[in-house]
Amino acid sequence: MAGARAIRTVLVVDDDPAIVTSWRRAAGSGRSVHAANDLDGVRRVVGKHELDLAIVDLRIGSTSGIDIVRELRDHSAELPIALCSGYLSVDITVSAVRAGADIIAFKPITFREILRRIEEDASFEPDLEETPTLARAEWEHIMRVLADCDGNVSAAARRLGIYRSSLQRRLRKYAPRE
Repeated sequence: MAGARAIRTVLVVDDDPAIVTSWRRAAGSGRSVHAANDLDGVRRVVGKHELDLAIVDLRIGSTSGIDIVRELRDHSAELPIALCSGYLSVDITVSAVRAGADIIAFKPITFREILRRIEEDASFEPDLEETPTLARAEWEHIMRVLADCDGNVSAAARRLGIYRSSLQRRLRKYAPRE
């Protein structure tokens, strides 16, 4: 990751204009924030600007944020890349790390939290021995089934053996942290 490098130019990849606006506000007046809402937009911004940070949403229309992470990593090996989503699972996290994401975070996350994670000691290792809670394991299973169904809630509900409305209710909740 970037280490102590100053973060002056940020790329935000999200297809929701309200979220892009909130990232711009959070970044403050000392930073330049460029937005893209698809892979072509990412390529245009990368071609014009030297980036210090990229914040990528997992779901960008019909494009996966993991593909965008891969594209950004091919462009720059040192660019810190944060993949943020409310729909993370173990499989998605593994794919994101393999694609080159430095930070994988659940939404909502603040700009300061992303900066803190970039600056924290690279030798930090999470406790992989900690057993996830039942709620966490259930959430990850639901996210995996949803990913297997390409985001189709009806098909995922059928595979999970629950009503579509029950699955939609669970998806509206934030993922359990622990």
